[in-house]
Amino acid sequence: MKESEDQFWLCHQIVTEACDAIIMADRKGTIRLWNKGAELIFGFDRVEALGQSLHIIIPENLRKRHDQGYHKVMESGQSKYSSELLAVPALKKDGRRISVEFTMILIRDDRGRILGATAIIRDVTARWEKERAMKRRLAEMETQ
Repeated sequence: MKESEDQFWLCHQIVTEACDAIIMADRKGTIRLWNKGAELIFGFDRVEALGQSLHIIIPENLRKRHDQGYHKVMESGQSKYSSELLAVPALKKDGRRISVEFTMILIRDDRGRILGATAIIRDVTARWEKERAMKRRLAEMETQ
């Protein structure tokens, strides 16, 4: 029993303390897990985020598309983003848009039924802005 307890606390600490956001939402898209990385990236503390819709971090113009895709994944039990990175814009608490990349893990019960999904998310805004600036400079050089 001691080894399994140690493993539980080790996993708990990894998830809780990770600098990448780790967010779990149930089948309806309600946030059930929100770690310190999510607090750092999105600006909502754990208490503010838990029980809220994922919409708090999804730009309004992308919510309908997100909801359709999320529902499809919950019904089919499959997502290509379990193994591929998805790059999308996201929202911070203050309303600023950021660029994030994430993968998704489908969470199942002991019978294999989908309970929800967990996303492991990284803020890539700085890298994206550098790439955009470099492309602009290159385009300017080509026009000269």
